[in-house]
Amino acid sequence: MKNLLKKSLLTLLALQLSACALTPLAVPVAVSGSAAGIGYTLTNVAYKTISRPEADVEAALRKALKKMDIREKKREASNGVVKVSAETEKLTITIELEKITPTVTRISVDAVKSILVKDKATATEIIVQTEKAM
Repeated sequence: MKNLLKKSLLTLLALQLSACALTPLAVPVAVSGSAAGIGYTLTNVAYKTISRPEADVEAALRKALKKMDIREKKREASNGVVKVSAETEKLTITIELEKITPTVTRISVDAVKSILVKDKATATEIIVQTEKAM
């Protein structure tokens, strides 16, 4: 067990060092097509900064969730951050909209399947569909 823990920590350290010019826990990702520009943290949370006001992004997010048959469960807003909780039969989804400036919003999506498994593809698609809805 100790050996596995050491190997895991060394792997995590190697990944972090390879991303030295990036923000903490960020990993460079090459994507193509409509998902271009979406980044991911080491914990597979998808994020993107969009040049639109927070209210516009939130309205588009609602359209995207409805189109994708994802149920919105809860909405909280405080200090320039809107947090939306949503779910499907298999996923628990947390979406944050952070106001960067009056015309720039950062969206991050965390789609969780189980304690150890995340669904990066669904998180990415929520961002893509939100952009399409604008």
